[in-house]
Amino acid sequence: MKNFFFLEGAYLILGAIVLLITLFVTSRPFMAKGAVKKGLMWVSLVIAIMIGAHYSMTVSRMTEVKKAFEKDMPIICESRMQRKVAQIVIIQKSKDWSLEGDNFVSPNYSRPFFSARCVVK
Repeated sequence: MKNFFFLEGAYLILGAIVLLITLFVTSRPFMAKGAVKKGLMWVSLVIAIMIGAHYSMTVSRMTEVKKAFEKDMPIICESRMQRKVAQIVIIQKSKDWSLEGDNFVSPNYSRPFFSARCVVK
């Protein structure tokens, strides 16, 4: 469950903001009776489906990346250290990388790379 909040936290906050906007708009006097209930129900449903689908895709990609790493296949990870050059890092088990939890670590790099931000090459 911790992983869900870590991966989807920003989207949960944005969803809450959208629900607050929906509540504000549907509670205006010019809206029909029952608009608050219907509006919140449908918007909540759409947000829940979208967040659930995103989480499912992210977790399946993480699993795919971990399996490929164990097979010593090259993994491409986003590097946020330098935005102008070397925006990606190629990770491979045979090149001194290891997997600790959900993070790829190497003694050659100062920070780990989260597997959710990586894809199989």
